[in-house]
Amino acid sequence: MSEQVVTTPGTGRQRPKLSKTIQEFLRLESAGGILLVATALLALLVANSPLYETYQRLLDMRVAVIVGQVAIDKTLLLWINDGLMAVFFLLVGLEVKREVVEGELSSIQQASLPIIGAFGGLVVPALVFSSFNYDDSAAMNGWAIPAATDIAFALGVLSLLGSRVPVSLKILLMAIAIVDDIAAILIIAVFYSDDISTFALMLAAAACVVMFVINKRGVGGPGAYILIGVFMWVCMIKSGVHATLAGVVTAMFIPLTCEREGTTVSPAKHLEHILHPWVAIMIMPVFAFANAGVSFGGLAPRDFFGDVPVGIALGLFLGKQAGIFGLIWLSIMIGLAKRPAGTTWPQLYGTTVLAGIGFTMSLFIGNLAYQHGNFEYAAAVRVGVMAGSLMSGILGYVILRMSTTPAAAAAPG
Repeated sequence: MSEQVVTTPGTGRQRPKLSKTIQEFLRLESAGGILLVATALLALLVANSPLYETYQRLLDMRVAVIVGQVAIDKTLLLWINDGLMAVFFLLVGLEVKREVVEGELSSIQQASLPIIGAFGGLVVPALVFSSFNYDDSAAMNGWAIPAATDIAFALGVLSLLGSRVPVSLKILLMAIAIVDDIAAILIIAVFYSDDISTFALMLAAAACVVMFVINKRGVGGPGAYILIGVFMWVCMIKSGVHATLAGVVTAMFIPLTCEREGTTVSPAKHLEHILHPWVAIMIMPVFAFANAGVSFGGLAPRDFFGDVPVGIALGLFLGKQAGIFGLIWLSIMIGLAKRPAGTTWPQLYGTTVLAGIGFTMSLFIGNLAYQHGNFEYAAAVRVGVMAGSLMSGILGYVILRMSTTPAAAAAPG
């Protein structure tokens, strides 16, 4: 990855120069990751306490919105997973657009290492999971669960190491996670959308056309796009295509730059700046609290040691690090990419281990994979995701702690 560097006064040491946008991204994601850990632990405590029935009744509470002949009637859990997560995917779409147009994925040289690493981190975990579940067609629907990286959790662990971690590693992990998000979006669209309603899908497509037209006419205010995006979200709920994709599609049409009163402004960056704290501090912790509550009472051995939880856990813990580090090492050795500035091989390896923290996205894909008549896998998915993420977080932290020193790493600038 190509980076601007600055020289640290008094040491002569070079370090990457970060844009204000990336600095803010890293700060919010790190804080959000720590909050995610806290809310996930809280959900586990509640689920294994006398409050479990109240917790479950709250998530199962039905909430209906009716406008004329159109009704959306879902449980509170599904409103969180389909509604709040659409806002999360809107933010993901804005981040992806920014990085592709002018950021860490804006050139082949910059994007090569994270793209190569993310490809390995997608394929190898899926193969690990499949090696345990290939003979069970229902279980195989969860092949993509260990393929996702939770950037908030991973950067939250990195933040615990403070100045020990070179900034270039944070940028690499961020870029890998963004490529991961793109892959997750495509996987959800292709593999986890069914019972398609052609009419509703045509209405969603019409919304895309409207957003394209107003984009070309120079409409820069995000409000118009969000209003149309809400309409598209409703259409996607009715179409069978997963509704969260409306957030990504909407983000693609919001202008990155436009002219307003003789000055250049960025509606996409402005909206990203507004959404980021809400997503990091509110939406993701709410999702974690709603989805991490596993009651260990009454769980069968298969929920802990069956092929599904073991395949998920090892896919995250072994598959992620093997796929990402293996392809990164190979691409650097044969000259396809360069090792990030100021890093060592142990540091690079520790960072790829942290990519095995798949908490939020893995749980989200798990909910989609087993939502149609396969609820017996729900506990197994949560156990596998949390086990794999926990092992990846602990090992990654230990490796980075042992391979870095505060004096050797540069603080963001």
